Amino acid sequence: MPEKIDYDAKIPNNVNLGDDRRLQRALEGWQPKFLNWWGEMGPTLETHGVYLRTAVSVGREGWAHFDHVNVPDYRWGIFLAERDADRRIAFGEHQGEPAWQQVPGEYRADLQRLIVIQGDTEPASVEQQKLLGLTAPSLYDLRNLFQVNVEEGRHLWAMVYLLHAYFGREGREEAEALLYRNSGSPDAPRILGAFNEETADWLAFYMFTYFTDRDGKYQLGTLKESAFDPLSRTCEFMLKEEAHHMFVGTTGVDRVVTRSADLIREHDTLDIGPRGGIPLDVIQKYINFHYTVSLDLFGSETSTNAANYYTAGLKGRWQETRRKDDHQLTDGSTFLDKPNEDGTWSTDEVQTLLALNLDLRGEYIADCNSGIKRWNRILADAEIDFRFALPHVGFNRQVGLHAGHHITPDGTIVDQATWESAKHRWLPTTEDLAFVRSLMHPVYERGKIASWVAPPTHGINQKPFDYEYVYLT
Repeated sequence: MPEKIDYDAKIPNNVNLGDDRRLQRALEGWQPKFLNWWGEMGPTLETHGVYLRTAVSVGREGWAHFDHVNVPDYRWGIFLAERDADRRIAFGEHQGEPAWQQVPGEYRADLQRLIVIQGDTEPASVEQQKLLGLTAPSLYDLRNLFQVNVEEGRHLWAMVYLLHAYFGREGREEAEALLYRNSGSPDAPRILGAFNEETADWLAFYMFTYFTDRDGKYQLGTLKESAFDPLSRTCEFMLKEEAHHMFVGTTGVDRVVTRSADLIREHDTLDIGPRGGIPLDVIQKYINFHYTVSLDLFGSETSTNAANYYTAGLKGRWQETRRKDDHQLTDGSTFLDKPNEDGTWSTDEVQTLLALNLDLRGEYIADCNSGIKRWNRILADAEIDFRFALPHVGFNRQVGLHAGHHITPDGTIVDQATWESAKHRWLPTTEDLAFVRSLMHPVYERGKIASWVAPPTHGINQKPFDYEYVYLT
């Protein structure tokens, strides 16, 4: 497989698409439907050139090129990481066998389902962020929004290629449905709940790219371990692009916290709303919401589906090959804290193989805590006596064993009345959301930025902050 990407083709690719005329025609038939979707559901703000990163190869070094691109003309394509001809399956009952280049018949339905669910998340986030360009706090942020959006669009292409290339008529039909469903639609919503939530302001965007795109990192990481080699290679390259999305979230929240800290010190009060800043307790509420909605994406703590996917070799663990065990998981157990109806907690012992979602969620939570430490360091350096925290894993949950229980951020199980009377302290209220939205005035002048967020410490691709990242006229 060539490392370089063919940009002379109608659909840029490094999978020798021209050698399969039937597949090429099918994807060229899907392409205008994708462009129609992008025109209707993609970014609302019209631009005349955005300083974007475009993949030019899939090697470890020098894989991206930066230049101003007219967004509707962005060359979405199909890019897989280089193939390792000697790759072996690392886990499950097929451990040690050569990785599959085609879909085994007995796993066809399950693999298709995994690809569809992953594929469905990619256009959903574009739809959720459709209006954000209208309130961008700076040209730098506007550029980052478009970069995230075009790469989510490319990640949709990545999954659509697999559906078309390996799953026949059913795959083609599923590829059509990926454009039919829309985020928040009452008739045809996206498959997973977090992708039907509104992303109505830039603090929500930073939280989404920190917490929800981080879930995407871990889901892609499990699929990268798949015995189905084209899926593995697809996800490996997607993870390179996904890293920037999480960078946008991490540094975005950094900058909000920094600006809020500056205003607190300047005015000697935590009540910085009247001074045009976002209060720390509101930031904490956003953390609570986006974190817990993202936890739901990991599914139930115990799952026979996840166990079956693992045993079959379809979906591994995060960094499977670095694990120091037998990669079979037929023995061994783990412990799970469980809420009880009487308001107490108990501990269940469950088979390791059945607790793979719990294992992956644990990796995610540890990663999320790194952001909390960053943001608390900003407050500590500013000598502000306030600290952010991730809420208890059972707080505000709609999926898994905590669903249906009312659990406070510190892990106390309470009754519904207590929850209802106190939740305004833990989750963004209508008033909180309205206040944050009231700050969202666009700043499109070079080198300028909105009052509620600090400028970045570095620009993109060694460009300064006041570079003209977006041409608007």
